[in-house]
Amino acid sequence: MEKRKLFIPGPTEVREEVLEVQRKWMIGHREKDFSELYERIINKLRKVFNTKNEIMVFTSSATGVMEGSVRNLINDKLLSTICGAFSKRWAEIAERCGKKVEKIEVEWGKAIKPEMVEKELKKENYEAILITHNETSTGITNPLKEISEVVKNVSPDTLILVDAVSSLAGIKIDIDEWGIDCIFASVQKCFALPPGLTVCIISEKALKKAEKVKGRGYYFDFLLMKKYFDERKQTPATPAISLLYALDYQLNRMLEEGMEQRFRRHKEMAEKVRNWALNKGFELFPEKGYESNTVTVIKNNKNIDVPGLINNLKHRGFTIANGYGKLKNITFRIGHMGDLTVAEIEELLKNIENLYN
Repeated sequence: MEKRKLFIPGPTEVREEVLEVQRKWMIGHREKDFSELYERIINKLRKVFNTKNEIMVFTSSATGVMEGSVRNLINDKLLSTICGAFSKRWAEIAERCGKKVEKIEVEWGKAIKPEMVEKELKKENYEAILITHNETSTGITNPLKEISEVVKNVSPDTLILVDAVSSLAGIKIDIDEWGIDCIFASVQKCFALPPGLTVCIISEKALKKAEKVKGRGYYFDFLLMKKYFDERKQTPATPAISLLYALDYQLNRMLEEGMEQRFRRHKEMAEKVRNWALNKGFELFPEKGYESNTVTVIKNNKNIDVPGLINNLKHRGFTIANGYGKLKNITFRIGHMGDLTVAEIEELLKNIENLYN
């Protein structure tokens, strides 16, 4: 298949040197070599995210850890904040796990506001709140810091669970300072790795809650994962060792770049795409002031042929994304996360312009 550079919300572009690392010789996941690899990864993740919380790496997409977080940390009732397709999916997962789900739901393109959360938390008690930090379907970044402050002030016993699938490692999140109890992201987004792993960071408060929750399951049991790491520096089930080689290598690259610089680069790429769209007469889909720095969702107010644009770009070696779900053809999406650069974004935008000039 012909190589095409990915400018979609995920999977994101993976550099050849990162792909090459996966060719290392296989090792047994019960050997000392693996324990050293896994412990090294956890220590680097702790530096990357500046956290003292427990860190686990699951061989799974983030959807698995969405379910795992619900099964580990909630006995009965939770509050779900819904602002698009993926936040809605998390609520549906919780319902399928037999939990009572109350919802704060806003129109697609709008953000969840702290005052909405405050109002609901003052009405009744919840074991946890589900927050999607960056909603990939709408290009919204919810004000996580402000929402977390509300939860801590109004209902301090409520656990804060965060889907940061398309923001962790691309948008700055002060996990410990904001009091986030469980946050996770799959590595095919801002980590710029192939799909197959999910990083999950869990507070001591959440782990203590898990001890009181029945029916945690096996594969995503947080306490079992912690036990295997504490005792062996291993995982309960066979992990994707080749992907862990790549994660180990990529974390070095992230630390070398510096996380503050990484966040700045994501912001610069986002501003480049947003300004281009507005200058060309397009409108942005997300509510003003809440636009994502990892994916831009652009309104198709000029009624262009979105599938045609995507197809024509593929012939030029680029891939962008149509709108998600009910936003298909109504919007189109340009991902700018991971290891992409401003220069690569400019190259993509120039090619889009060439198609319409």
